[in-house]
Amino acid sequence: MKLHHTIHSPENSETVLLLHGLGSCGEDWILQLPALTPHYRVVTLDARGHGQSPKPIQRYTIEEMTEDVIETLDDLKINDFHTVGLSMGGCMALQLAIAHPHRVRTLISVNSYAKLKLAGIGGVIRFIERMWMLYFGTMEQMGAVIANRLFPKESFEVQRQLAIQRFAANPREVYKKVIPGVALFNALSKVNQVKCPTLIIAGDRDLTVPLTAKQQLHRAIPHSELVIINDSGHATPIDQPEEFNKTLVEFLKKHRASQ
Repeated sequence: MKLHHTIHSPENSETVLLLHGLGSCGEDWILQLPALTPHYRVVTLDARGHGQSPKPIQRYTIEEMTEDVIETLDDLKINDFHTVGLSMGGCMALQLAIAHPHRVRTLISVNSYAKLKLAGIGGVIRFIERMWMLYFGTMEQMGAVIANRLFPKESFEVQRQLAIQRFAANPREVYKKVIPGVALFNALSKVNQVKCPTLIIAGDRDLTVPLTAKQQLHRAIPHSELVIINDSGHATPIDQPEEFNKTLVEFLKKHRASQ
């Protein structure tokens, strides 16, 4: 599995790996590149089934998608790295820290979880609506519903349209295979194995992954930090880029290899 990837600022030695969320691609991190590339080599990639990476019609699991990432990094001869993951990408980042602890310098989990718990009755209704759209609507219609929830403010029209385009690019049959792997991911029994410095970032208005799931992750990972970003939904790196970038860079600086 050869994942599509882009390397930014290759002259910097320490690597930051950025892992995107379900239904999107590595281009989600464009607002983080100006903050990171002056100090780090940054790798963005498209997970299996997403963006420009291969899209096999088979069962997808977080564990398998994570091993795709390791194979890609092996090809690039990147032995260790800081990893930042949003939502599904956060699950992959967590799995990397569990399965390959000697390679992960720091773990930054953004609006993610060790085990998914829907956000009350509203979360159940939104999940049912998404499943109905997946089987009976178009990918564009489903993307519009998701984008409107991610970016409800009028000022985010550009972000909404980009999100719809990226989501609509997903083949329906592949997306059907990815959802169970994301929904059934459960690393609760292994989370205490994470030994690297860990930062958990939560948007205070996230309707996709409840705050309780992030607090559960925070309690389970020894010495982890939890930061809540105000006026932010599920896509915190996009809807609050300045505050997110500041939080991310400060944490990475504290844990540079030279220190």
